[in-house]
Amino acid sequence: MTTVALHAPTALLPEGWAADVRIEIDRAGTIVAVEPGGAAAGAERLAGPAIPGMANLHGHAFQRAMAGLTEHVASRDDSFWTWRRLMYDFVARLDPDQVEAIAAQVYVEMVTAGYTSVAEFHYLHHDVDGRPYADVGEMAGRLVAAAERAGIGLTLLPTLYAHGGFGGAPALSGQRRFLNDAPAFARLLGRAAELVAGAEDARLGIALHSLRAVTPELMGEAITALEALAPGAPIHIHLAEQEKEVADCVAWSGARPVAWLLANAPVGPRWCAVHATHMTGEETEALAASGAVAGLCPTTEANLGDGIFPLPPYLGAGGHFGIGSDSHVSVSPIEELRWLEYGQRLERKRRNVAASPEAPSVGAALWRRALAGGARATGRASGAIAPGQRADLLVLDPDHPSLVAREGDSVLDSLVFAGNTSPLRDVMVGGHWRVRERRHAAAEAVLADYRRVVSALVSG
Repeated sequence: MTTVALHAPTALLPEGWAADVRIEIDRAGTIVAVEPGGAAAGAERLAGPAIPGMANLHGHAFQRAMAGLTEHVASRDDSFWTWRRLMYDFVARLDPDQVEAIAAQVYVEMVTAGYTSVAEFHYLHHDVDGRPYADVGEMAGRLVAAAERAGIGLTLLPTLYAHGGFGGAPALSGQRRFLNDAPAFARLLGRAAELVAGAEDARLGIALHSLRAVTPELMGEAITALEALAPGAPIHIHLAEQEKEVADCVAWSGARPVAWLLANAPVGPRWCAVHATHMTGEETEALAASGAVAGLCPTTEANLGDGIFPLPPYLGAGGHFGIGSDSHVSVSPIEELRWLEYGQRLERKRRNVAASPEAPSVGAALWRRALAGGARATGRASGAIAPGQRADLLVLDPDHPSLVAREGDSVLDSLVFAGNTSPLRDVMVGGHWRVRERRHAAAEAVLADYRRVVSALVSG
């Protein structure tokens, strides 16, 4: 077997930081050997500390093009729901070429920022009039192509969206491009499986848009369809993001969203509850006990005025979490983790909320937890520099002002909490260098396409 070797002056391994780490990678992009104190002979010498790349567990690629365009007053009571109306107006105009160009841009930004994989929560399926394209996977195929152009690992989550409210309420006109019944979704899922199988670094899962968009019967049929194609693959769902959603769920079922899902679905480690912002103490403990991953998107949750996730009791109950950029008002794992902690500090009026006696460095604790949760939610062997894992690596610049004279976990503390310029130097995804000396090889061409598309959308 042909392998390539890297030699890092220091690297973050599962057991902690180590010096002079030799990393061997096979042709498939999998790490086959890790040797602390290893020889540098015959290996590429890395320019700085190596850490595992981060998974972005929740994103809607097309929303990158509308970031910043909704920051004006729409009503006296602006909220998620007024933002959603603007999003529907925007999505009504997108064609497949535009979606691919937007997705390629945001995926390049992700890789450059340190995200080495993304779970694409994909619900923009049909033509502008709501009719399926001749290829039911037209839009899904564009996302796969964009991910390959950017060189990011992809977990494609075709999303079941069937209704406009709890109890099977009729959908709104602005939702017509999202809608599928069970047979149509099974066809879409089958086509997505074909697209993923033909890609270099992609895998399949599903998303159930939300309890308000999917009935219990449809939920069961979608999970059955997934099991036939990809047993054990990830299942994601938007859950308890908004207080109105909680009230509507109680009116429909007599239970809050998290409690209802845990009582009526086979929730376990393959599940990702995206947002899960509004939970009681009992729900928080129960979600943690289920093994599901909470998909936290602090910059989008702040932008939309969603609320603040109950992080301390969730972590205290042994809960798992990962991070996502969601609407892409920010495309940075550093900023997501920073604001995850800062939101807790503002709410509780104290510092270092995510730390514990076992993990006293806040940045290190957040980075490690998000690595593990993101890997679980994307269904990828990633998140660690270890044999059997994908070679998804970030090389930090030791001369960056934020990292000067930093060692051990203080590197991660400073990475997350110090400065406003990224100290990332090089990024490897699946054994391939995608960013060298802060430059993504496809960035200029991808940006030219994006600029053309967005200029046309905004002027139109």
